[in-house]
Amino acid sequence: MTTATEFSTIELTSSDGIGTITINRPDVLNAFNDDFSGEFIAALKQAAKDPAIRVLVITGAGRAFSSGQDLGDLERKYVPGHVPALGADLKKRYDPWVKLIRTMDKPVIAAVNGVAAGAGCSLALACDMRIASERAKFIEVFINVGLVPDSASTWTLPRLVGLGRAMELCLTGRPVKADEALSIGLVNQVVPAEELDAATTAVAARLASLPGKAISLTKRLLNESFERSLTEQLEAESFAQETAGRSKDHFEGVTAFLQKRTPNFTGE
Repeated sequence: MTTATEFSTIELTSSDGIGTITINRPDVLNAFNDDFSGEFIAALKQAAKDPAIRVLVITGAGRAFSSGQDLGDLERKYVPGHVPALGADLKKRYDPWVKLIRTMDKPVIAAVNGVAAGAGCSLALACDMRIASERAKFIEVFINVGLVPDSASTWTLPRLVGLGRAMELCLTGRPVKADEALSIGLVNQVVPAEELDAATTAVAARLASLPGKAISLTKRLLNESFERSLTEQLEAESFAQETAGRSKDHFEGVTAFLQKRTPNFTGE
């Protein structure tokens, strides 16, 4: 059964264990405005709490994933004498959704259907996996308007492509097309534009069929591994394995293997 929640700037739907948030401002290339920020955070919280959603997909309507901040909203503000409070704005509007995506127990997939620029690029990078249309393009445009990459781009990008490549992309702001994004490890998969939905659904369905507790613990271990020593990581793995080993899905997995049948994981 498919369910849907209505918002003004996004759509949240759910079917067969897969939740999908679609940024729905195609007339402005899915740029982020004030309404989007509040609705997106609300949708992420709803998806995180919904037991029927085991995997979350984020994508854009029309020909763009997201062009980032809606600069049209800034026209009335940027007059002589204006001093923007961008740090406070990040903490209120952007940082919360980054943290929600990174700490959510469920895997989050970005289905990048077109350009992902600025904070839109940061959103794609914040997700756990990225499946890109051949028409996708990633641009760290911040330098072009005298700003620094934000919404965790300076944290996620070097972890995906290495410090040297991240430095280049952030300092030059040059576009990265889908084929290059794949070759440098920025995305997990590139598919023809007309196959993006099917390819994303296939990956999401596979994840939704797997043990949810093990996926949640694995996501947490990998995200936190960069801040730990080897000894600390071994200790964290031991604790996580103890937790996973007590789950119903672990017992079901072993039992199904011994009985030579397909396991039926429930996420418990």
